[in-house]
Amino acid sequence: MQEALDRVIEKYRLEEGSVISLLQDIQEEFGYIPEDSVSYVSDRTGIPQSSFYGVATFYAQFYLKPRGKNIITACCGTACHVKGAERVISRIRRELELTDGEDTTQDGLFTVEDVACVGACSIAPVVIVNKEVHGKVSATQLLKEINNLKKETDA
Repeated sequence: MQEALDRVIEKYRLEEGSVISLLQDIQEEFGYIPEDSVSYVSDRTGIPQSSFYGVATFYAQFYLKPRGKNIITACCGTACHVKGAERVISRIRRELELTDGEDTTQDGLFTVEDVACVGACSIAPVVIVNKEVHGKVSATQLLKEINNLKKETDA
């Protein structure tokens, strides 16, 4: 881990305002921003850890916990809510055995995240699976997709 972080640090050593760039590169390297990496980079650059955490928690693009191989993004906007998004999301979370506060399955295969709106209200409810938009989705359709992804992993 230190070798990868040293490469990232060296790339931005002379640049001011490099917190976002450092975080982007750390996340690119590890898939998320490990707590140890923030301490390490802070010690080497003199940038306070609070600066890193302030940026990482402000921008939705940063993840402080490992994410699953497959990302399921569920829209919770008004149109999706009215069209039954909550039932779909609850069913997915039950099927994947995610408890309250958990986003990623124990096996690291799936992460389920809720977002305020994806801007596709005309096809509500909307769920995005690995960047593929599924509109007017039902829990049954989504469970089929999840089972297909599980089979691909087992193959």
